[in-house]
Amino acid sequence: MALRKAKVGLRLRRFREEQGLTQAALATALGISTSYVNQMESNQRPITGPVLLRLAEVYDVDVQRFSASESDRLTAQLRDALADTAHADRVSAGEARELAESMPELARYVVDLHRRNQHMLERNAAMSAELDAGAAPTAHEEVRDLFYAKRNHVAALDEEAERIYAEASLDPGDLAGGLARLLHDRYGTVVADLDAGEAGSVKRRFDPAARLLRVSPLLSPGQRAFQLATHLALVACDDLIRAEADAADLSGDEARGLARIGLANYFAGALILPYGLFLRAAEELRYDIDLLGRRFRVGFETVAHRLSTLQRPGARGVPFFFVRVDRAGNISKRQSATDFHFSRVGGTCPLWDVYEAFANPGEIRTQLAQMPDGRSYLWVARTVTRRYGGFGTPAKTFAIGLGCDLHHAHRLVYADGLDLANPAMLTPIGPGCKVCDRKACPQRAFPAIGAPLEVTDRQSRFTPYPSAG
Repeated sequence: MALRKAKVGLRLRRFREEQGLTQAALATALGISTSYVNQMESNQRPITGPVLLRLAEVYDVDVQRFSASESDRLTAQLRDALADTAHADRVSAGEARELAESMPELARYVVDLHRRNQHMLERNAAMSAELDAGAAPTAHEEVRDLFYAKRNHVAALDEEAERIYAEASLDPGDLAGGLARLLHDRYGTVVADLDAGEAGSVKRRFDPAARLLRVSPLLSPGQRAFQLATHLALVACDDLIRAEADAADLSGDEARGLARIGLANYFAGALILPYGLFLRAAEELRYDIDLLGRRFRVGFETVAHRLSTLQRPGARGVPFFFVRVDRAGNISKRQSATDFHFSRVGGTCPLWDVYEAFANPGEIRTQLAQMPDGRSYLWVARTVTRRYGGFGTPAKTFAIGLGCDLHHAHRLVYADGLDLANPAMLTPIGPGCKVCDRKACPQRAFPAIGAPLEVTDRQSRFTPYPSAG
């Protein structure tokens, strides 16, 4: 089966040149004619599935590099960047896709320029208002972009976590105890509880002079294991973590420090849910998040987040988009192994079932949804609540969403009973009102950028901000 038509020939040519190959040499390696390679590179013929499989076999290349979904992902980012500029009404969706497909590196450069410009504007605004804290969100966004660019999979840390798990003979039944013994035996670190006065405000605190790691007794066993695993990452994988952070295009020490913490947290998730063992369990249980949580003794959010990272070449799980939102619509976490994209301007879509989860706390909600580009998804959402103190202490409630492309839905237990082939079951959602192409959405909060409005006093429509087009 051929890839959906997209101008991926330039990517094939760039790959060939990176390998130092002539068209004839590449043709020989793939078992096809030189003219066929030439036609693919000039977009006269598509790159078919067998050719992609042969590329992966011979050169160990990630075939995602040549897929149309990568263009969709980049197009969404490019449109998001352009929507926030004075050029929004002068660049059509078709032009954005043309750039993303034909010259992906240039498109990424435009997206990166926009990101840097936004960071600069935010930093300048903060300095003008003499708010030193204004730089913090910028560093946070840089780290979020780092994981997004990696498709939420850090191979070196995953492999090291899996090795340590096997070497230390860790057991999900007493993971916190096993990690405490490992820290003591290998690093001379003693694990103890925090005093009652700090237990409700601090999760963990390390005293390097005393080699003492104190952890809040208010944490669940799974949360305690995660904190111990994060500390282990910082001592056992410091070189790997620093190398990943240094290799990223980060603006300064603050961003690098946050990246180091984020990578340590990634390692912790990979250690308590080791790749091979967890992937086999996920496939066996058909990605049932509750059953996986019981098997590995961790919470709903931890399992859902880990499912979004299973993208090891040769052993991939379902590619998921993971998101955590609050009642006000703020997205505090978003990680993606897919091309799914929500805008950073104009908010998210109120028709998305992640927000419906707040009306049914603790219950799993499912939704078949379709984006304006025609791509359809299965979404699973549920609220999680955290309270670390007793009566009267404030609780934090979030909705956790996990989504995948509809053609993967049959692998999930959540698809049972759903009519996946019925278009009427699809809820039309969008990336955010300002960049959404839907013209007849009754929930629209803002007019689409670049779309002329129908302005008349002779009639009034049910649809807000009707388009003149």
